[in-house]
Amino acid sequence: MNVVVVESPAKAKTINKYLGSGYKVLASFGHVRDLPAKDGSVLPDQDFEMLWEVDGASAKRLKDIADAVKSSDSLFLATDPDREGEAISWHVLDMLNKKRVLNGKTVKRVVFNAITKKAVLDAMADPRDIDVPLVDAYLARRALDYLVGFNLSPVLWRKLPGARSAGRVQSVALRLVCDRESEIERFISEEYWNLSALLKTPRGDEFEAKLVAADGKRLQPRAIGNGEEAGKLKALLEGATYVVDTVEAKPVKRNPGPPFTTSTLQQAASSKLGFSASRTMQIAQKLYEGVDIGGETVGLITYMRTDGVQMAPEAIDAARKAIVDQFGQRYMPEKARFYSTKAKNAQEAHEAIRPTDFNQSPDRVRQYLDADQLRLYDLVWKRGIASQMASAEIERTTAEITADNKGEKAGLRAVGSVIRFDGFIAAYTDQKEDGEQSDDGDEDGRLPEINARENLAKQKINSTQHFTEPPPRYSEATLIKKMEELGIGRPSTYAATLATLRDREYVTIDKRKLIPQAKGRLVTAFLESFFTKYVEYDFTADLEEKLDRISAGELNWKQVLRDFWKDFFSQIEDTKELRVTNVLDSLNEALAPLVFPKREDGGDPRICQVCGTGNLSLKLGKYGAFVGCSNYPECNYTRQLSSEGGSEAEGVALNEPKNLGSDPVTGEELTLRSGRFGPYIQRGEGKEAKRSSLPKGWKPEDIDYEKAMALISLPRDIGKHPETGKMISSGIGRYGPFLLHDGGYANLESVEDVFSIGLNRAVTVIAEKASKAPGGRTAAAALKELGDHPDGGAITVRDGKYGPYVNWGKVNATLPKGTDPQALTVEEALALIAAKAGKAPASKSKAKPKAKAAAAETKTTKTAAKPKTAKAKAPAKTKKSKE
Repeated sequence: MNVVVVESPAKAKTINKYLGSGYKVLASFGHVRDLPAKDGSVLPDQDFEMLWEVDGASAKRLKDIADAVKSSDSLFLATDPDREGEAISWHVLDMLNKKRVLNGKTVKRVVFNAITKKAVLDAMADPRDIDVPLVDAYLARRALDYLVGFNLSPVLWRKLPGARSAGRVQSVALRLVCDRESEIERFISEEYWNLSALLKTPRGDEFEAKLVAADGKRLQPRAIGNGEEAGKLKALLEGATYVVDTVEAKPVKRNPGPPFTTSTLQQAASSKLGFSASRTMQIAQKLYEGVDIGGETVGLITYMRTDGVQMAPEAIDAARKAIVDQFGQRYMPEKARFYSTKAKNAQEAHEAIRPTDFNQSPDRVRQYLDADQLRLYDLVWKRGIASQMASAEIERTTAEITADNKGEKAGLRAVGSVIRFDGFIAAYTDQKEDGEQSDDGDEDGRLPEINARENLAKQKINSTQHFTEPPPRYSEATLIKKMEELGIGRPSTYAATLATLRDREYVTIDKRKLIPQAKGRLVTAFLESFFTKYVEYDFTADLEEKLDRISAGELNWKQVLRDFWKDFFSQIEDTKELRVTNVLDSLNEALAPLVFPKREDGGDPRICQVCGTGNLSLKLGKYGAFVGCSNYPECNYTRQLSSEGGSEAEGVALNEPKNLGSDPVTGEELTLRSGRFGPYIQRGEGKEAKRSSLPKGWKPEDIDYEKAMALISLPRDIGKHPETGKMISSGIGRYGPFLLHDGGYANLESVEDVFSIGLNRAVTVIAEKASKAPGGRTAAAALKELGDHPDGGAITVRDGKYGPYVNWGKVNATLPKGTDPQALTVEEALALIAAKAGKAPASKSKAKPKAKAAAAETKTTKTAAKPKTAKAKAPAKTKKSKE
């Protein structure tokens, strides 16, 4: 019997079917050990010794693997075909060696790029050893990320309260977003005019020609800068006669793009499907691991973490055959197409993302996939097959026209395109993203028949005013594209990096645009001022290149760490002498447009609007930064730092406090004020005054007496419940609008419901909540059925009092914040269940053995000296992070 170790249980089940009864396939559930999330897990003073930790759930899985290996003939490590997968295999092998269960057994590494029977059997027939340079690159990357995060983050916490964390790739990605925001703030719009003529041919066909020359000179884009110039040229065109000078038709070939890489798949899924990077990877993972088709689990796409753009020869042959079958002989080019990447530092270690079988067209598998899986598979299939199709043949026609007004001449041009043969466009066309021109799109319309030297009749002259626009904010797709161009991060890190920026509340996403928040901009400005080198794009890309050279066996990973740590540690030490006043002075200048937005009255934005003499400056409080007056405590003016600009907060602060009227019951004044946590309503004065923050979406300038009274009077009594006789009330709490009845809460959909909901609707909402609550009168309804646990029993996603959770038997595991319950996969659910079960209190009879086992797993050869690093509580680790 042979033991095979893979990463996910779903994959284990499928591969066991392929290999048969002579094999036992077990899952590691991702990484089996990790660096403890605390200071001292990487020891620079001991040549970067790394102290690994195994949690309870992983210890159990390792025991299962070890027990199986004891009675086996050989061990095959078949984790994912990337650096992380290689590392997991290395960790498993290292732990099994420490448990002394191998006893000379054959150990081999196998990799397969697709979960199909042929791919798996071919891989098993061609095993290899662990790729040591690839593991070294993983260790170097893991140590670097740890050293940056666990040494730089504490500096932020001390010098910039409210900041959450910094990271080697994360901080550079954040800088890109913040730099783009600064570009937008500095942008000065310029006026320009475009002129065109609607003309008619002798055959009565109309078309539009654009003005491109005047006074014998070519007009550059946006050359007509004001209405006066435009008026003169319009007058010339109004009185002119028009003659066609030349008509030129050129055949143009447009070639298809390569199959998807990780980044291009994420970009296309964003622009075409509206998927986030993390959502794209979740679906792609499922398509890779396989779906049930006719009773058999079949992997539909190849491995989805890759920067390679070339398909395997057998896949190219299959694609060419499918092209003939589905599109016709003319759509297959004479020779197969081969691609190479233009991305900086691309490794191209794996194939591009492609269908495992081009005969499995989207229509054939439609019934086996959910809507999102089908949409993504459709994208991969079409892009893959288009990459091997014939070029599109386009005829591009250009007509040059002269306008003559009594000797004054101007040149106009009309351009049109006609697709003579659609080629690859029959399968796939790119889509514009955020104002970028796609390769396949063509904005030129089709022209009617136009002949040289013929006269044209003027129909209408159009003169339109325009203003230059700032560069667009990044979307997830365009940020990933930029990171790839700069060589920052790798395919496996993009989705995780973006998720971290959102989780840390450094950026928010609005209409698919990444908007840096004040907290994120403060962190970026701080790092640019005091850790410039470590957020430079070239430095980060060069470090990535060194990691790639380690994986190629060209550099020693310990030496790369030594070189990095020497300068980095010195920089960290220098910040100990850094005073908060130095930090604030630097941030005031770096973030002047954010901290000191222009005032509507044209006054000095750095002078306090309340006392008129104090200077405004950034201040640091327990919960982050805010703007305050230098005359404190005589002047207690404060303003929240808003990444939306200062207009909203300033509108309150100009006349703070703003009197809105008096409470008719208490006689106390209602005032609108602004504090460090934002605008709020206050009734009365002193410590006993009642205060209420403005709900999300309410703007200070829209607050009147009625709204203020409604807000300050919360909670609002709606009426008594017809069954219990107890009062139902509505209010706004930490987690949003709610109903309160008999000590229980029910969420409301909007803030407006708090003030408008009636008794009947409130009773219904409470009843619906009660029917879903765990332990209520009826069981919580399952939001999604995920399948059976490997140990038996159904796994479901349910909605509970504190949000959605995964249920398996008696184990309930809350979903992480921001997780879409409908998008949760079986593998993610199993990891959550395992983590929850691993935290369960042990019984007295089992406590000691577990403790001993844990101690044995984390035992090191000697007591480590404390590194010279800042002590700080670290962010919680994840089970498997590909950062």
